[in-house]
Amino acid sequence: MNRLTSALVATLLFASTTASAQAPRNRAERAQDRRELRQDSREIRDDRKDVAELEAVLARFDAARSRHDSAGLAEVDSRLRTLLREELAEGRAELASDKAEVRRDTRELRSDRREIRQDKATGRPLALADDRRDRRDDRRDLRDDQRDARVEAASQSARHRIAQELRTLAGAQAPRDLERKRVLIVELLQLARQEVREDKRETREDRRELREDRRETREDSRQR
Repeated sequence: MNRLTSALVATLLFASTTASAQAPRNRAERAQDRRELRQDSREIRDDRKDVAELEAVLARFDAARSRHDSAGLAEVDSRLRTLLREELAEGRAELASDKAEVRRDTRELRSDRREIRQDKATGRPLALADDRRDRRDDRRDLRDDQRDARVEAASQSARHRIAQELRTLAGAQAPRDLERKRVLIVELLQLARQEVREDKRETREDRRELREDRRETREDSRQR
């Protein structure tokens, strides 16, 4: 076997090995995409429930305030404390998940760069074009997930601020204090509605990532 033939065989073997090595990664990424979509569905249900609960709290607050119902206002304070504990816990979990996605995106980009170097080294123009497109997609995914993490961090900071101020207003029933409390309840409600919008946006992103990962699997199959 001459050197040219040997080099060709080595290149083909390397390409086959690389494509085969991609299969476990592709399966893992698709499984992760499906897990994230299931999590998105749970978060949408939970956040819609939070919106409904806060709307009910606001209605109870307005009714108790109009009747000068001290016991009703105290019940609202108690319910708000419970809801805020739950919201802060959910926010911590969601922020941790967002940061994990950013780390995963960063790992995928490093893998993309290795594949592009290998494509160039082995002279595989079709694989190179596919892997460059994958890198563009993964860069966009990273930007999206970094944005999601920033938005969730800002929401969590706002919840902490509201919780602290509501603690100082607990039991206060002066007209000015009640007006401030209503402003804070409305702000919490707006944050909850924003969470639902972000959930829907995240679902669209995760569905797009699943489509991209399926396309990558088809491309890698062609390269074997």
